[in-house]
Amino acid sequence: MEFIQVREGLAKILVPKAERIYDAPVFYNPLMALNRDTSVLVLRVLKPEKVLDALSATGVRGIRYALETPAEEVWLNDINEEAFNLILKNLQLNLGAEGKKISERRVTFQEEKRLVANLDDANRLMAEKFRYFDFLDLDPFGSPVEFLDTALRSVKRRGVLAVTATDTGVLCGAYKHACLRKYLAEPIRGELCHEAGLRILIGTVVRYAAKYDLGVEVLLAYYRDHYFRAFLKLSSGARKADKSLARLGYLWQDGNGRSTYEEGFLPEKPGAAGPMWLGPLKDEGFSKELDKELKGFEPAHKKTAEFTRTLIEELDVPFHYDTHALARRNGLEVRKVSVIIERLRERGYSATRTHFSPTAIKTDAPFEEVLEMLRA
Repeated sequence: MEFIQVREGLAKILVPKAERIYDAPVFYNPLMALNRDTSVLVLRVLKPEKVLDALSATGVRGIRYALETPAEEVWLNDINEEAFNLILKNLQLNLGAEGKKISERRVTFQEEKRLVANLDDANRLMAEKFRYFDFLDLDPFGSPVEFLDTALRSVKRRGVLAVTATDTGVLCGAYKHACLRKYLAEPIRGELCHEAGLRILIGTVVRYAAKYDLGVEVLLAYYRDHYFRAFLKLSSGARKADKSLARLGYLWQDGNGRSTYEEGFLPEKPGAAGPMWLGPLKDEGFSKELDKELKGFEPAHKKTAEFTRTLIEELDVPFHYDTHALARRNGLEVRKVSVIIERLRERGYSATRTHFSPTAIKTDAPFEEVLEMLRA
């Protein structure tokens, strides 16, 4: 295997040389640097002690956690032997020292903090390390569903689970039956598919967590490029689980773009998308702490700061209005998003841009008012 060295954040990483990233024997995607930047920021705010990067590949995420956050113990795991050997090389490259071999499948590095490279199936490792990790990161290729049960038993009952899903086509309704199989939810097509897909992902974790009497609080969740990402803080107790389940519900959208939603275990009328999470997509207090941390942070991706601030400033209400889609559905002219936001604010409503689409807004104004802004 031939390597090239790249730098991301404070980490120096050897990655396999390949014409396309998907052809490499060990996967590294430079576009996901924004994802990893955001994760580093989150760990700087949370300050967890024990962290697991369950599906490490090159090890870039776990190494950045070790170098750029206060985490005291970081585990980097992969089932692929080539990936495991590359993780060892990258740990040596960044630490300047060889690790201590615990077994043929586990090597420990101890400098200022403990780093563990592990060769195993992620589910087997998480089953072994029961209620061990304060922060557990699942960033798979595709759906995280097959790892949720063991992850929810491996993370502490008041820990944080970070989940990525890259099967956006499934969650956005392009593969409806796959969504029903994997997430036990009905997806929706059209301009709301990305927000609905993110909420279906969170809703799935909420249902899995409830089996273990765990409630879920969303610290931050977003859609970007080809993936969904959610940072979910767990809380212990049957009542907390019941409270989280009560935030699940369903979405409807009619032909002119009007969307309605309701909380409930089962939908009351046909044509519903869901079940999905209808609660907040961020915690306001956590967002403020994230904003403070962002000011002194040097991201690896040039758009991290701008994107994160969009998330922080975005109005947190369920579902957005895509102005282009509404204009098309109702035979109206397209208006500038900035003008619509300004006019809604002049009428006393809250309104902001949203990261889900550059042509969409989030507002607490009713549907008729938004249409009126398009007609004006």
